[in-house]
Amino acid sequence: MNLFHVIVLAILEGITEFLPVSSTGHMIIASSFMGIAKSDFVKLFEVAIQLGAILSVVVLYYKRFFKSLDFYFKLVVGVIPAIIVGVLLKKHIDAMLESPLTVAITLLLGGIVLLFVDQWFNKPTVTKEENIGYPTALKIGMFQCLAVIPGMSRSAATIIGGMSQKLTRTAAAEFSFFLAVPTMFGATLKEVWDYHKHVSPTFTGEQIKFLVIGNIIAFIVAMLAIKTFITFLEKKGFKLFGYYRILAGVVLLALYFTGHLTA
Repeated sequence: MNLFHVIVLAILEGITEFLPVSSTGHMIIASSFMGIAKSDFVKLFEVAIQLGAILSVVVLYYKRFFKSLDFYFKLVVGVIPAIIVGVLLKKHIDAMLESPLTVAITLLLGGIVLLFVDQWFNKPTVTKEENIGYPTALKIGMFQCLAVIPGMSRSAATIIGGMSQKLTRTAAAEFSFFLAVPTMFGATLKEVWDYHKHVSPTFTGEQIKFLVIGNIIAFIVAMLAIKTFITFLEKKGFKLFGYYRILAGVVLLALYFTGHLTA
């Protein structure tokens, strides 16, 4: 991994983290195209820079994070399923994170689902986070568990989960953003601890530089992407993202089976 790789992956992360197209999937594919070896540090980097993107939510919605303890309790309830699945299936998740084929298939199938989401859940009644109850937060958290599959998209899973619980597109998207904060913070801490424990007790100067630059770029790009996404989602819905995922999935499958994309 070099500085060019860091910049490309961080920009991809910032753009795609909150879109229903899978940031992890895009980074796996980009890494494969750029020939980045899947070292322990690269795996850590791809998780850690998601924290930079997620922190943009705290900045943009800072008033929500100082509103009430009830807000935090909902996030804790919502993140419990992901913690359980992450602990139980970590080895399997790590193995899937090396598979461009898994990403291609999941992008394609997820795209088909997104074509119909607006039709399936077209009678929302919950417009604000304040109206989300604990059972609803838990159910959305269960949908988030689907995101352990590369290419699924944490954002897509939680937004669809929210809409299935009568949330409007905007309310579902915003709660998805909020839920990402403890989820990715915890995932980053876990990856850093595992790296420290099993790979190296310290980071090299270059690795620290890559992590700092990657998180800063992801943070800035994500700030711009969030507002654009919310505006687009309110007006257009999910179909365009569905078409994009289907096209991307088909192209990636073609590249994989012709030998131009390798694991």
